[in-house]
Amino acid sequence: MIEEKPMERFVVSGIVLNKKEARVTIEEVADKPGIAGFIFTELARVNINVDMIVQSSTKGGKNDISFTVEEKDLKEVEKVMEKIKKRLGVKEAFYDADMAKVSLVGAGMQSHPGVAARMLTSLGREKINIDMISTSEIKISCVVKKNEGEKAVRAIYKEFELDKEENFEPGI
Repeated sequence: MIEEKPMERFVVSGIVLNKKEARVTIEEVADKPGIAGFIFTELARVNINVDMIVQSSTKGGKNDISFTVEEKDLKEVEKVMEKIKKRLGVKEAFYDADMAKVSLVGAGMQSHPGVAARMLTSLGREKINIDMISTSEIKISCVVKKNEGEKAVRAIYKEFELDKEENFEPGI
């Protein structure tokens, strides 16, 4: 007799919304070893906590790097970025304080294909544009415009039927 093992169940622990995010994008950064380390070391020197980081693929030996910081730190980030731009010969840096991060948190995401697809599709249905995406074993995060944050939470809540008690288990 074969013993059936129950499949690990995807458990949503919550949806988190942070409306105090800012995005920084540095364009045309030289694609050389150590450049990203230099940028984030300079920010760390002034106690700037960087959250999400996205680096584009290289085009002509250059790439773009975007990252998020706490909105309250944006003025200090701008000062540091001016020094970094001069040192690295970076063309441009853009700053956007009008960002929010919405995260779906839960256990078993890695072993359940389609969780990210469902989350992203639910945002698309609501015409919410995603600026950045980050994933981990227990969390999928998207950066969206601040005024779309609560709408994003409602869309994800509906998609994962969090109004049904068996689909929601608080506690991560």
